[in-house]
Amino acid sequence: MKLALVLSTGAAQFKALAVSGDLDANMARIAAWGYDGVELAIRDSRRVDGEGLVRLAAENGLEIVSIGTGQAWGEEGLSYTDPDTAVRQAAIARTIDHLPFAARTGAVLIIGLLRGIVRPGVDPARAMDWLVEALQRCCASALDQCVRIALEPINRYETTLINTAAQGMDLVSRVGAPNMGLLLDTFHMNIEEPDMEESIRACGERIYHFHVADSNRRYPGGGHLDFRSLLQSLASTDYAGYISGEFMPLPDATTAAERGIAHLRGLGL
Repeated sequence: MKLALVLSTGAAQFKALAVSGDLDANMARIAAWGYDGVELAIRDSRRVDGEGLVRLAAENGLEIVSIGTGQAWGEEGLSYTDPDTAVRQAAIARTIDHLPFAARTGAVLIIGLLRGIVRPGVDPARAMDWLVEALQRCCASALDQCVRIALEPINRYETTLINTAAQGMDLVSRVGAPNMGLLLDTFHMNIEEPDMEESIRACGERIYHFHVADSNRRYPGGGHLDFRSLLQSLASTDYAGYISGEFMPLPDATTAAERGIAHLRGLGL
């Protein structure tokens, strides 16, 4: 079981991050806590030192496993489903800008809330058409660089566009790209899936990345989810990627990171 932790490369409003800021110190902390890799939350790839990040990860024995794009939504409001064509085009361009770094590191490119929400006055079917079109364009560019794109089903309180694993699989089919898959997140699944284990098994080889947070979005072991059962279901799909911690820094970042990895390692999987 390969474990990673999410690290933001800059300040962000999103709070379900155990660590952010001070990249040198936090890369060292993530390695010291026993994690094998790091998931980087990057708002704009043009504003980070990609080669410096690669060197820093290598110096700490960490693999850069995935790139989160959600800060472009959270900090700037970019999305694939905004009524403004210019905003949609900017969201697609921002995604494509991430591809060289993703290709350089072999990281999965994550699409979370960059997909957007259904804005007031917008027909949901029209928003879905925009989403499909954007993903087709991004996947085509990513395929040229051997990058996989993983869309994350997110709970209904944050968006109405793709809440469940089944909806995610339908979207993958509609996009029709060989490098399009899903990121499943146990926090969101606990809200939306009637049978989390069955949903994991149903997604099979289209699971490109996996997030763990407990039922209350705290570290694994801080809520009521049965991670042994969930990860056994994931293993049954022959998933060989990373399990990445994206959870609140409660009661503090160090405690959350240490307790989370201890709980997962303690499962003996």
